Amino acid sequence: MLDDQIQIGIVGTGYAAKLRAESFGRDERSRVVAIAGHTPEKTATFSQTYQAQAVDSWQQLVAREDIDLVVICTINSDHGAIAKAALQNHKHVVVEYPLALDVAAAEEIIALAKTQNRLLHVEHIELLGGLHQALKQYLPQVGSPFYARYSTMNPQRPAPRRWTYNQEMFGFPLCGALSRIHRLTDLFGTVETISCQNRYWGTDPESFFQVCLCTAQIRFTSGAIAEVSYGKGETLWQNERKFEVHADKGGLIFDKDDGVLIQAEETTKIDIGSRRGLFAKDTGMVLDHLHMGVPLYVSPTESLYALKVADAARRSAQIKETIVM
Repeated sequence: MLDDQIQIGIVGTGYAAKLRAESFGRDERSRVVAIAGHTPEKTATFSQTYQAQAVDSWQQLVAREDIDLVVICTINSDHGAIAKAALQNHKHVVVEYPLALDVAAAEEIIALAKTQNRLLHVEHIELLGGLHQALKQYLPQVGSPFYARYSTMNPQRPAPRRWTYNQEMFGFPLCGALSRIHRLTDLFGTVETISCQNRYWGTDPESFFQVCLCTAQIRFTSGAIAEVSYGKGETLWQNERKFEVHADKGGLIFDKDDGVLIQAEETTKIDIGSRRGLFAKDTGMVLDHLHMGVPLYVSPTESLYALKVADAARRSAQIKETIVM
């Protein structure tokens, strides 16, 4: 546990980095010291906003002796390398999911954190949100789940030329968007088999695409079956964010910010609250852990298991066969 103010280095200058910097800035237990980004101009502006020093590269940032904690908020394909280097430099690490796009690399980083006796926290704020908390609260009321469907579709016209629309930088869709899998493994446990299909449209020579659609069917060892769909881009025509669970004593239907509990006798509206403030909540929990030893809400091992399931989906889509976990 740490008694002094924690000195923070942030890798990234995007939305997540902004929320992290604001949260650390509001807490007297921490101070943002340095920031590394992709472009000098944006990094300089971002750093000035939060009274931090702009650093030329993440390699320089993780080597600084005045930093206790490295927070990684950059493209998915860089997560693993930065986390490993930060731990090798004896830093605590917070990283947005996924820890790495490669399962073996993620396993190596988790082992390294234990060897170095440093915090490794893989952010999974979806577990803190109102939707997931409502699912966990009401699942016992509907009995034994046998089917779930989780679908997020995001039409964007035109598709942005950003890293989230790049196959190499974002990774396989269910690895890059790991929360889709992690919600399911957190609710329903271990996976028996997974079958997946994935398709891109409009991919250019630099691996940027206009559309992707990824769907998977997961059978859990409990016998429950879940279908997960993730899509984004130009030829999707309706925004969808839906999670439904069917069980032997009722069902749970969440459509965007509306939720209902359905049972034979009645249908009850569920208040799932706001999705705002989750990065701040996660940040506060990290500081509570480092200063007071308060346990965190998720472990790297749990995130790793979700990544293994997502990687099995990748292999299934590649060979067009069901994968047995």
